[in-house]
Amino acid sequence: MLKYQPGTQYLICAYCGQENDIVDRQETIQEYDLRNALQKLASSQATSITTQAHCNACGASFKFAASINAGQCPFCGTSIVTSPQKNKLITPKSLLPFLIDEIEAKDKFRHWLSGLWFAPNKVKKFARGDNKLIGIYLPYWTYDSDSESTYTGARGNTYYVNQRVSYVQNGRRVSTVKRVPKIRWTNVRGRVSRFFDDVLIGASLSLPRQIIDHLNPWDLENLLPYDEQYISGFQSEIYQVELDEGFDRAKQVMEGIIHRDIAYDIGGDHQRIYQVNTRHSHITYKHCLLPIWSAAFLYRDKSYRFVVNGRTGQVQGERPYSYWKIAFAVIASLIIIGAGITYLQQSGALEHVEYTNYYAY
Repeated sequence: MLKYQPGTQYLICAYCGQENDIVDRQETIQEYDLRNALQKLASSQATSITTQAHCNACGASFKFAASINAGQCPFCGTSIVTSPQKNKLITPKSLLPFLIDEIEAKDKFRHWLSGLWFAPNKVKKFARGDNKLIGIYLPYWTYDSDSESTYTGARGNTYYVNQRVSYVQNGRRVSTVKRVPKIRWTNVRGRVSRFFDDVLIGASLSLPRQIIDHLNPWDLENLLPYDEQYISGFQSEIYQVELDEGFDRAKQVMEGIIHRDIAYDIGGDHQRIYQVNTRHSHITYKHCLLPIWSAAFLYRDKSYRFVVNGRTGQVQGERPYSYWKIAFAVIASLIIIGAGITYLQQSGALEHVEYTNYYAY
């Protein structure tokens, strides 16, 4: 039973502790043409069969070891039995091996959980317990694209005019002249371009997007050619977000950056963007596996999941709230505010406060 030792270049035997080196493969991580891949996918069908586990509770799809056909879902703890399903046509070609081991991941989780405000005491006791984490390689897509965008919009420049305004002061209506800001808009059109490199999109549906998307950063420049020896002793999930769907999500990420580029290109003090037309070319992709430590805990019959980035130790997860603690904090805040107001009234400080209402025209 050989298992990859995180942060090293070797496998360790579970029985005798013998170290077995992983031979470094000097291969270039390749980018693959997206349109060619989509055409092949459209005309191909998966024919091979593999033993794959699927969890109906949270939707996870992943592989157990070849000798195991039953166990628990690593994402939500549900007991499942494997069933044969079709193989995916695109296999991972690169990965980032684990850098931190289970012990360090537990320390990161305990530190994260202990810092949560309004967490129930039972949950914090869970953090101090001896709970096992499961190492999983999650599937991801990366996309490269040359983008060129044409746009129409408007540039706003701020200028000031003198304007008479009236307001009530000490029960009397008074007027004065103030400098009032105005915006002068000018219609514009233009073109911006940007090369996007390694836009990362999670290909798993097992965890909420807010968890997966906030596990960044990932050191993708250190990707290694896919080698099953790095998977040994861990689980590997199969992608559930298809290649074209992943690129649709990547374009949404790109659009946000393109809009910022356009706003910068428009210039001025304010910007309006009316229409954007973007053309993508030389689109490539990679399918890679990235490491996480995962676990789930039950609180009041509800499962809460958390994950630890297997490279950086970044923790993301779901958490319950103690409504008693929240209520106590609200009551304490109201008491403090009330005591402050009472002190100001008794000291006479409030008598010197003037309330002014402005009525601008």
